Amino acid sequence: MTAATASKESQPIFTLQHIFNHQRNASLAQPMPDYASRVTTLKQLKTALLKNKEALCEALAQDYGHRSHQDTLISDILPCVMQINYTLKRLKKWMRPSRRHAGLLLMPAKVEVVYQPLGVVGIVVPWNFPVMLSLGPLITALAAGNRAMLKLSEFTPITNKLLCSLLASLFEDSQVAVIEGEADVAAAFTRLPFDHLLFTGSTAVGHHVMRAAAENLTPVTLELGGKSPTLIAPDAEITQAVQRTIFGKCLNAGQICVAPDYVLVPEDKAQDFIAEFKQQFTTMYPQGVHSPDFTSVVNQRQFERLSQWLEEARQHGVPIEPAHPESMDDTAHRMVPHLLLNPDHNLTLMQQEIFGPLLPVITYNSLDEALSYIQQRPRPLALYLMTDDAALQAQVKNNIHAGGMAINDTVFHVAADDAPFGGIGPSGMGHYHGKEGFLTFSKAKTVLTRGKINTAKLVTPPYTGWKTMLQKAMMAFFLR
Repeated sequence: MTAATASKESQPIFTLQHIFNHQRNASLAQPMPDYASRVTTLKQLKTALLKNKEALCEALAQDYGHRSHQDTLISDILPCVMQINYTLKRLKKWMRPSRRHAGLLLMPAKVEVVYQPLGVVGIVVPWNFPVMLSLGPLITALAAGNRAMLKLSEFTPITNKLLCSLLASLFEDSQVAVIEGEADVAAAFTRLPFDHLLFTGSTAVGHHVMRAAAENLTPVTLELGGKSPTLIAPDAEITQAVQRTIFGKCLNAGQICVAPDYVLVPEDKAQDFIAEFKQQFTTMYPQGVHSPDFTSVVNQRQFERLSQWLEEARQHGVPIEPAHPESMDDTAHRMVPHLLLNPDHNLTLMQQEIFGPLLPVITYNSLDEALSYIQQRPRPLALYLMTDDAALQAQVKNNIHAGGMAINDTVFHVAADDAPFGGIGPSGMGHYHGKEGFLTFSKAKTVLTRGKINTAKLVTPPYTGWKTMLQKAMMAFFLR
């Protein structure tokens, strides 16, 4: 059987266990794939991805109703290709056992750490970047020598079909299996006894995923989200601050887990920020909501959610500034960014991750007030700081928790191949980028090797005679 697609029609939920067992047995039969086979797999995946890049752009455009091809190339295709290239250059070094010091107490002995594949990895994929957030973790899992099952989002069926075909051309389902289905299938998927489970999605669903994984003591990596702030310091030049913020909020129409969720701006610069944002947006997207480079909200359900949050704010008297006069297309579920000035903290859009083109602008009178505002809220996945003040950069970098941070930029820290990516607290746990990703999908197994000389007998009972004297001497030496 080739790469499997499970759905209500073709693969009932109970067959998930069968697919899992198939992969587990294959993993037991070949527990440590060699370097050459891993390299071949990654190169084949890269070739297939490049061959299908235009088809994937078109598939995502159809799933969204409209999605800019450039958004897909930048945020879905390019990161995967770069990750494969980065991994291929470093994989041999990562796989090499690392020598460790045995220490005087254990001499003579050799201690090393062997990086062993975990076995079968489960990957739950969201709808916002279905290529990058399926193939990205898969690349690392395969590099670490694992088998993988991917649960794709039901909101991107056309892209799913192409991904299934692409992966089926490369892998038997004993190595990579692709699963489709709705919430019941996803729930059953997370209950499988994986050796590791990676989930990307909302904090609310993350609770359920972790609870399901706990039944099998399955370790989890949770890539969630939350409300990622952008702090514009008093010294920041507004034109530059908007330039660095606007791309992160407009890419994929703000449907990014690390998109700026709200902006903190000095009170006397708030109107300048709003005006500059509108001007730059119009330059980038001259036709507003009808601009071909601006992506739709993924579906009517998400569009209605955002519209309801916007209407709630309007009814509470919040000043709202659309970034362009052509601001809404209900039929095509398209919406330009809407800037909301000082919305009440009890409004829904201030309580939940926005995940779309709404941007609260919160004013402050002092930096202490702004920093306190961030610290009093759940730790975010990303933190953005606009300033050239080195002391402030150091203060925020060292004293405020976030999954990741960018100074004078937004979202691009995620593209750093040689650095970990992951949340903290409500925004997630664990990492899967860079070397840290390889370690996440590996068991770092300590191996101690002794030769014919056995010093352990010096510390075994009976503790009488000369051993008593030796024990006292050893304790006096080491317990100091």
